[in-house]
Amino acid sequence: MLDGQFVAFLGVAGLLVVTPGVDMALVTKYVLVNGQRAAFAAMAGIIIGHVAWAALSVAGLAALLNASATAFTALKLAGGAYLVYLGLVALWQSRGRDETAVPAVPVMAERTTGGRAFRQGLLANLLNPKAGMFYAVFLPQFVLVDDPVVLKTAVLAFVFIAMVVVWFAWYILAIGKMAGLLVRPRVRKWVDRATGAVLIALGLRLAVERR
Repeated sequence: MLDGQFVAFLGVAGLLVVTPGVDMALVTKYVLVNGQRAAFAAMAGIIIGHVAWAALSVAGLAALLNASATAFTALKLAGGAYLVYLGLVALWQSRGRDETAVPAVPVMAERTTGGRAFRQGLLANLLNPKAGMFYAVFLPQFVLVDDPVVLKTAVLAFVFIAMVVVWFAWYILAIGKMAGLLVRPRVRKWVDRATGAVLIALGLRLAVERR
């Protein structure tokens, strides 16, 4: 496995992992507004989504997404609608913030259940056809004809998911150091607005995007 092909896979996969997208926007929103615990819960949902896509890929079912235009369109519309919904919720939450309020405690992340963050991370990933296309189209390019298809696909998927875990864990911890700035309601208000706008834009882009 430690050949030029695998090194190429690591390079391309690494770029895909750190490229901003739906998952990163959602995690950023949680870590800045709700704290690291909620962000890690959202990350766990995202990882489970990747595991589900990887399992479907190993079973050969993810390829159906690539073959069926109807399935791809339905999934991307559902995913786009869900992202727009999350963005609208963030914008609505920003309306209720009092910019002149002075918090009585140093830093207090807004309450949100880990289960809610987990579900949003999971759904955002599962309803993103790009995640399915990665496992259906990208991974097979690194599986040769004489390779044990199931085993190598599973190994590549495991490596990719491990990279996602490491990247997001580092990202959450790094961004979490900025939490002290968010003691001000005005800052949180603009974080909600910015992440809401980004999620809506990503949702609309996903809904109209072609393969």
